[in-house]
Amino acid sequence: MKQIQGGVTVAKGFEAAGTAANIKYKDRMDMALIYSTAPCRTAGTFTTNVVKAAPVMWDKEVVEHSPYAQAVVVNAGIANACTGKQGMDYCREEAQTASGLLNIPENAVLVGSTGVIGMQLPIERINEGIKKLAAAKEGSVEAGTAASKAIMTTDTVNKEIAVMVELGGKTVTIGGMSKGSGMIHPNMCTMLAYITTDAAISKPLLQEALSDSIIDSYNMISVDGDTSTNDTCLVLANGLAGNVEIVEKGTDYDTFCEALNFVNTYLARKMAGDGEGATALFESTVINAATKQEARILAKSVIGSSLCKAAIYGHDANFGRFLCALGYSGVTFDPEKVELYFESKAGKMLVYKDGMATDYSEDEATKILSEPEVTVLADMKMGTETATAWGCDLTYDYVKINADYRS
Repeated sequence: MKQIQGGVTVAKGFEAAGTAANIKYKDRMDMALIYSTAPCRTAGTFTTNVVKAAPVMWDKEVVEHSPYAQAVVVNAGIANACTGKQGMDYCREEAQTASGLLNIPENAVLVGSTGVIGMQLPIERINEGIKKLAAAKEGSVEAGTAASKAIMTTDTVNKEIAVMVELGGKTVTIGGMSKGSGMIHPNMCTMLAYITTDAAISKPLLQEALSDSIIDSYNMISVDGDTSTNDTCLVLANGLAGNVEIVEKGTDYDTFCEALNFVNTYLARKMAGDGEGATALFESTVINAATKQEARILAKSVIGSSLCKAAIYGHDANFGRFLCALGYSGVTFDPEKVELYFESKAGKMLVYKDGMATDYSEDEATKILSEPEVTVLADMKMGTETATAWGCDLTYDYVKINADYRS
């Protein structure tokens, strides 16, 4: 597997565009298009929040019942959530507009929205945006980057990646883009993520690969403990790489899954590190847990703790907060056996062992915790299973951003 420059346009047959439609933001692009020149097998995972946005319900229908998909239209600024029948009607109108401009079926168009909940889309501006996108779409790396920037809300950086692998003697590419900075505590995947690939793979195996991949990627991140109404992750596979179609599990399927998981994990980490107001990526790794599920629960409990997140922001070696978060996770363990470490590029330090603090240097601990990427490692001494979760520190700016979000 080789990481290469670009995102959703690197795989054969995919084009993209970004444009400004003045939906909410007046100073930047706020609509994106992904288009495939060939029909795509499609897989998706969606929010488990009972309150689901109209685009989530539209996309679920397309993924589950349409023979194929060929385009995705996304807007930023307004979420089209809690918008009733009118919200669903607007999804259909978006699909109809794209269908006419791209000469593809209405049920081959996926839609996505992110932003303020409860507001109706300015559908005239949305339709004008789709016209601009259809006219501007191209297959360049720059076009993919533009699309990744156009779906940002409170994100401070765009998020994209692409990798190449060999499947059956053919070069296959997987590219992706995502957005997410606040309301991040996925229980399926994350805010919005779109993956494109020229691999030939059956729809059932594509869905299984995605569903398995999110467990240790998007499902292991948290910024603020809030699961969005709009969480969506979609994969489009057009088969243009020319590999023999993957219709059963084996070496090619395993290679594809490894590459897909690399892309999803990369995007997940980028979102966690770009949490609203964040100054640091906060990683929690649990090793030697009794079961894989317990390792996941323990790791995510630590990065989800407001007190732990505040300690990372303050570069404070208050190890008791991290032990406390492990302790209320719901997993039973012996705290006398746990070992706790702080780790970053500045070094690694054992701070807790045998039920008490070690004789560590506060100054050295502060130095380790002052890096832009910090890991808290817990050795549970109970088994052989490992899991990692990602979050960010909790800063004053998080409250300010969300207090002013609709202003």
